[in-house]
Amino acid sequence: MRGAAALAVLALCVAGQALADENTDLDMIPTGVNEAPATPPPAAVARDRIAIETAGSMGALRGGMVVPQPGATPARYQLRTSLDGRWQWDLGHDVAVTLSNRISVFARDGQAIGEGRTASNDLREAYVTWEPAARTYVEAGRINLRNGVALGFNPTDFFRARSAVDQASADPSALRENRLGTAMIRTQHIADWGTVSLAYAPRLYDPTRLGQGATVPLDPHFDRTNARERMLATLHVDVGDVAPELLLMKDGERTRIGANISAPIGQRVVAYAEWSGGARQSLIAEAVAYGVRTGTLPAGVPVLPPSGTGERFSNDLAVGFSWTGDSKLTVNVEYLFHEAGLSRTDWRRWYTLGRTSPALAGEMWYLRAYAADQQTPAARQQLFLRANLPDAITRDIDLTALTFINLDDGSAMAQVSSTWNIDRHWTAGAFLTGNFGPPRSEHGSLKAAASATVQVQRFF
Repeated sequence: MRGAAALAVLALCVAGQALADENTDLDMIPTGVNEAPATPPPAAVARDRIAIETAGSMGALRGGMVVPQPGATPARYQLRTSLDGRWQWDLGHDVAVTLSNRISVFARDGQAIGEGRTASNDLREAYVTWEPAARTYVEAGRINLRNGVALGFNPTDFFRARSAVDQASADPSALRENRLGTAMIRTQHIADWGTVSLAYAPRLYDPTRLGQGATVPLDPHFDRTNARERMLATLHVDVGDVAPELLLMKDGERTRIGANISAPIGQRVVAYAEWSGGARQSLIAEAVAYGVRTGTLPAGVPVLPPSGTGERFSNDLAVGFSWTGDSKLTVNVEYLFHEAGLSRTDWRRWYTLGRTSPALAGEMWYLRAYAADQQTPAARQQLFLRANLPDAITRDIDLTALTFINLDDGSAMAQVSSTWNIDRHWTAGAFLTGNFGPPRSEHGSLKAAASATVQVQRFF
């Protein structure tokens, strides 16, 4: 825990703000238009934001790993260039269209043109919004529907699985803003007492393998976001300074319930909690079942590390607070609990079994790849710390620091970053990320020891 404590101090002392406006979605609710039947509808009005982004990364890799990682050695450097656009058109008569898309090309060390994945298209959002009655909205298309009040892990963010896209920052706030939406139909009503909404996402494809590349040019990857039928009902109630929210999720054959609540404590502190629960398998059993179903793992493969395959009620929890100082410094402290994740005993078995043979090592690493793909913690208990300080050095230079600490083994992932808002057209950022801990720990067992990324954006 000594290294974890040092990282905690670092996160609290070096503060910042995540990428300025890089991943801020357009307002999903259009400005209402007064009906005037005798007047022709107004011409469509577009609001857009286009950027060219270049991000270059260099990494340091570990040798002598306790559990050898199969497959190709991770790239030591990568260059990504992207054309990123977000548009919203108000068509009149309470109808709007929203589109958010990014096209990227990649260059990596040791990779020739046309070898592996060298390009991608991330269709994040594409939907229509209609206001049939005052403060009642119907949306249809690909929507990035986000829920939750925590920062490090959101138990009620039920549409996060398989939605991640490449980006420079490891900040969870950036990851959930800049991701693939889900094809769905959603209706929402905003009342004086709160908000009620219902979303339905159909199943459009069978589940596909982890890391499977695009099958056609500009593939929108609906196989990742719409591989099962889901329905979410949400009730948000305004009760003074307290903002409780209840959620009911139907995910295939499973049902999960959730709740969010936040409340101010004095002038500087806001406390919050987020919880979800329902019957499910352990993360280990889920990963093996998914690997067998998609053909990645052979049928009849044992569940390793050993784990029961039955379902039981499992809890996810994020509880914490934010504190804001006079200098605009904001610190978030959160305890994260993922009951289906790996316990201390599970991690010991992971290291022991992963060393015995290459075949078992492959299954052990598949488990961790599955957790990352689902954007769910592999560890059962974590501490998350994040500090933000806008205008830290000069008016337009912001700093951020964050860390995830595994409370079972003391290992940690930490990131320190700086963003320079040069002017209204140019933004530059730098990100330093490291994985710390002994070889037999969650973060100390990763091949990637550290990385440095520089990013430049030009807005139009």
